[in-house]
Amino acid sequence: MPRNSVTLTVALALLATPLLSACGGSSAASDAKVVTVYSADGLKGEDGDGWYDKVFADFEKQTGIKVKYVEGGSGEMVQRAVREKNNPQADVLVTLPPFIQQADGKGLLQKYAPKDSEQVSGADKAVDGTWTSVVNNYFGFVYDKKELKQAPATWQELLDGKYKNKLQYSTPGVAGDGTAVLIKAIHDFGGKDAALAYLKKLQANNVGPSASTGKLAPKVDKGELLVANGDVQMNYAQSKTMPNLGIWFPAGKDGKPTTFALPYAAGLVTKAPHSENGRKLLDFLLGQKAQQEVSEIGGGFSARQDVKATDANAIALTRLMDGVDIFAPDWNDIDKNLTTYVEDWKSATGS
Repeated sequence: MPRNSVTLTVALALLATPLLSACGGSSAASDAKVVTVYSADGLKGEDGDGWYDKVFADFEKQTGIKVKYVEGGSGEMVQRAVREKNNPQADVLVTLPPFIQQADGKGLLQKYAPKDSEQVSGADKAVDGTWTSVVNNYFGFVYDKKELKQAPATWQELLDGKYKNKLQYSTPGVAGDGTAVLIKAIHDFGGKDAALAYLKKLQANNVGPSASTGKLAPKVDKGELLVANGDVQMNYAQSKTMPNLGIWFPAGKDGKPTTFALPYAAGLVTKAPHSENGRKLLDFLLGQKAQQEVSEIGGGFSARQDVKATDANAIALTRLMDGVDIFAPDWNDIDKNLTTYVEDWKSATGS
C-alpha cells in the first residue's frame, strides 16, 4: 500500500550496534529511548493532524521514547527491510496486505501478540502471531466532485474518452493500493485473464505509473485527474482539506459496488535494534485510547472489535460503506502468486 502525499523525510542515522540476538533485545541499544517505524503512508496527516501524529506524540510523552518514522509504499518498505535484514534498522513494520504476509514469509517479523490483541478479529491478525492489524480500512477510488456531477458507477465507464489522461492508479507490486486495483479487478471480472484484458483497455486513459497513491488525491482535488485509486481511511482524512474529493467503489458483474478490507497491519521486526520499545509501541497503538481515536482523528476503522466509535467521522464512514459488498480475498493465494500477477499485469499493460 507510497500513498499519503506527505513525504516524510526523517533520515535514519542509527549508530552501528553489536550483533543482536534472535529476539533483538540483548544489546545496550535496546535500552535507547527510540523506536523506528517503517510504515505504508496514509496514517500521518498533511499538517501534523493525522492519527500517527497524535498517537506518536502521546506515546513519546508517556514513555519518553522518541519515534523515528520512515514511510513509503507497502512494497517499498518491505523491500527496504529485506535489504537491511542482516543489519535491521527498523523496529516496527506497518504495511497493507499482501505485503505484511510477504514480510512474514521472508522472515522479517518475529512473534509478538500486543496487549489486547485478542480483541482483534482472527482474520485481521496472523495465525502465527507475527502481525496484528492496528487500523482497519477498505480499498476504494476517488473522483473529482467539482468536475463530475456524480461518481462513475462501473469499471466500464472509465473506458470513456473523457477520462483520457484524466485517470491514474498507483503501481501494483509497489503500492499497496495499486496492488489492490489488481485484486479487486480479478474479483469483479471473475478471474485474472478478464481483469487483465480490461486493464489493458484502460491503459489508453491511464496517465501512467505512480509509486505513491497518496499523491494522486491532491491531483483529483485540483482537477488534474478525474479519477484515481486510494483507500477509505486515507481519502476520507484527505477530504477534510480537499473539498472536491469524493470516494466511490466500482461495481462488480452484478452491478453492486464492491470492496475488501485493506488494514494497516503491524509487526515487530526480527532482530529489531530496539525490540522492547517496539513491543511498547505496538501495545500503545492497540490501546483503548488510540483505537478510539482511529475514526475521530484518522478517519479509519478501529481494529478492535470491542471499540464502538460514535463520533461524527464514524457515523459518516458507516454511511459511506452502506450498500457496498465486502468480499474476502484469498491472501494466501495472493501472497503466493503476487509476483506472477504483477508480471502478467506489466505484460498486459506494457508498463
